[in-house]
Amino acid sequence: MELRVFDRDDPDWLLHTVPMERVGDDFTIDSELLQLGTPFAIGVHGPSGPGHAFDPERHAVPPHARGIVRTPHGQHRATVIDPAFDWGGVARPTVPLSQQVIYEAHVKGLTKLSPHLPAELRGTYAGLAHPSTIAYLQDLGVTTVQLLPIHLFVSEQRLLQQGRVNYWGYNTLSFFAPHGAYASRRAQFDGTGGVLREFKGMVRLLHEAGLQVYLDVVYNHTSEEGMGGPPSSLRLIDNASYYRVADDGGLVDWTGCGNTVDFSVPAAQQLVIDSLRYWHQDMQIDGFRFDLAPVLGRGADGAFDPQHPLLRRILTDPGLADATMIAEPWDVGPDGWQTGRFPDGFSEWNDRYRDTVRQFWLSDYRSFRHGGQGATGVGPLAHAVSGSEGLFASGRGPLESVNLITAHDGFTLTDLTRYDRKHNEGNGEENRDGADENRSYNHGVEGRTEDVAIQLDRRRSMRNLLGTLLVSAGVPMLTMGDEFGRTQRGNNNAYCQDSALTWMRWDRKDWQDAFHAQTRRLLQLRREHPALRPLEYGQTDQRVAGSSRLDWFNAAGLRMTIDDWDHSHDRTMQMLAESTPVEEPYSRVLVIFHGSPRDVEVTTPEADGATEYRLLWDSAADHQGDELVAPGDRVPMAAMSMRVYAVAGTPTAGEPEATVVRLRTPPSPPAADPA
Repeated sequence: MELRVFDRDDPDWLLHTVPMERVGDDFTIDSELLQLGTPFAIGVHGPSGPGHAFDPERHAVPPHARGIVRTPHGQHRATVIDPAFDWGGVARPTVPLSQQVIYEAHVKGLTKLSPHLPAELRGTYAGLAHPSTIAYLQDLGVTTVQLLPIHLFVSEQRLLQQGRVNYWGYNTLSFFAPHGAYASRRAQFDGTGGVLREFKGMVRLLHEAGLQVYLDVVYNHTSEEGMGGPPSSLRLIDNASYYRVADDGGLVDWTGCGNTVDFSVPAAQQLVIDSLRYWHQDMQIDGFRFDLAPVLGRGADGAFDPQHPLLRRILTDPGLADATMIAEPWDVGPDGWQTGRFPDGFSEWNDRYRDTVRQFWLSDYRSFRHGGQGATGVGPLAHAVSGSEGLFASGRGPLESVNLITAHDGFTLTDLTRYDRKHNEGNGEENRDGADENRSYNHGVEGRTEDVAIQLDRRRSMRNLLGTLLVSAGVPMLTMGDEFGRTQRGNNNAYCQDSALTWMRWDRKDWQDAFHAQTRRLLQLRREHPALRPLEYGQTDQRVAGSSRLDWFNAAGLRMTIDDWDHSHDRTMQMLAESTPVEEPYSRVLVIFHGSPRDVEVTTPEADGATEYRLLWDSAADHQGDELVAPGDRVPMAAMSMRVYAVAGTPTAGEPEATVVRLRTPPSPPAADPA
């Protein structure tokens, strides 16, 4: 190995080549040539043969490089940067996992169209940290901003040949350097660490406002693609060790992106640990969401192991002790669906929750409207909203489940109610890309319509989906723009669309303002009622501190029977959630779910100690009114709707008779991220 030093003003111009010294398994050099702002790379000589890709004519980016610049000829060089930064004494926000609401956002997409920012800050780290953006997030009521990949990434060769780009960023070139194109122009041209300082400044300002910052990290593959892809770093350093290589020397692809990092190798494991430590300690990031996380837990034989050394190190490393870890629990490798199998300490994206809620409110509704029957009764929905215990049966409880209705990958909330089919023609793949099964329902017309009745029907379905998410046990995640009804015109795989199609609009119609107000109201209700966000699973016939006692009733106000759970023709249930507080005030909430296409009257339960039910929210109404009812009263429920009531009165002392729902949702094929 050798150090290669380039001209500061022309990083394509090689000035010095200096051999590196081998000490044990390491190569090292201490050189005065590496001054602040100096571009450099390394050259690697090695054997030829199956699996090897050494090419000393090429310049490799050191994997741990903190700063990287692009040369005029499209290559990349590491640069020497100044890591100094004044954090101003700003501490990380302390937000218990049970109180978190995650907001998945794209750095560029969130502010690119914001009229509140100077033009030079739109779509940048600084734009995300602008007072107007922070005020918007605070007013909405989310606690945690989860950013789509900000590790330095490049677009795939296929996309570049088509004249497209990778917008989402799931094509990492460096696990340590922040993506330069998201910095303001002034920072981009500061080769001493301007991009780094702008990123740190964003984190500091978000923390100062009480907002956590999570990163979506992509360690499962790199931008070097398959063996014919563009070598830039790991391939030139040791392709046969860092990547999974087949017997014929080709690359194993369990990511759908051309290569798979081999985490049975200690060096690859250490690279991830070093990266996580850097972003958590030096950059003050609060948590990480791991893209295609089963790849990180696959051993030399390719099998997923929940006790894999890398997964254990992520959870036990002292330098990561207070970071939140979230797994996307599927990949396209063998036995790729691993939801619920990650070790305690990881929360997981719950695709079964997503599918169950969509099925109940959308797919079954479509079936009813076409003269059919719903595919499910209320049992699977009860299992989902109570924390998916059949899926996450462990000591961690419902907080293992990150509940989502939508994410960057798939339809937006609005498009779930506008489209029965994906419309990805603009992606250049003849609509073959993206998921075909979306459990969506267009409510009678594909796409936009001026039919007011259909518009109102769609908005009620959107409120049902959002309302269910925010009354469910677990950690809820909202997708940028869903809070007011953003559309991508039916594109459910907009990874290559860097345009107004994917950027968040800040000018809204009246109905969008009303929906935004509904979102804020639901988030407020979740904050105010700990019964909706338990720390632990409840247990039959005993009170568990930090859990919620759940009592279930049918439309007649009687306790649910086996028939009530299973029948798809009677899709009404009432969930009475009572908190068993540890540090928060006592609360009790009644939620009525009515998944039938017919209006009904529902009798409120005569629950222990309940004296009054006060209506907090009704998905059938654009605007909320006040309503007080007594136990045993009959209340009108509009077709396909839900209501949330605050419960007055204190239960009498005695042993609880709460029902614990341990129903399992049926298995379905793994859904891998198209990126």
